[in-house]
Amino acid sequence: MSVEITSGEDRYDIVVDGKPAGHLDTRTRTDAILFLHTEISDDFAGQGLAGKLVTAALDDVRAQGRSVLPYCPYVRSFIAKHREYEDLVPEDKRAEFEL
Repeated sequence: MSVEITSGEDRYDIVVDGKPAGHLDTRTRTDAILFLHTEISDDFAGQGLAGKLVTAALDDVRAQGRSVLPYCPYVRSFIAKHREYEDLVPEDKRAEFEL
């Protein structure tokens, strides 16, 4: 299985074996990148692709030196389970996202 994750304007996409498998919608603000919605196609459900997509997106934000506001419930729960990404959420915003 070949997995490719790309980023575009306000979106990260995941492609499996050349087929679109899902996306993560974002909005860029001057102070942070808002993670709004994660979606994986039913054809690719249960393969751990959402986690791969969110990991790649969070790593990309870290590489940019930016912060994240996880409005997407999946991203919020992912960060809660993977505390190594909690520092990407500004400290004064963590309570708002129950982190």
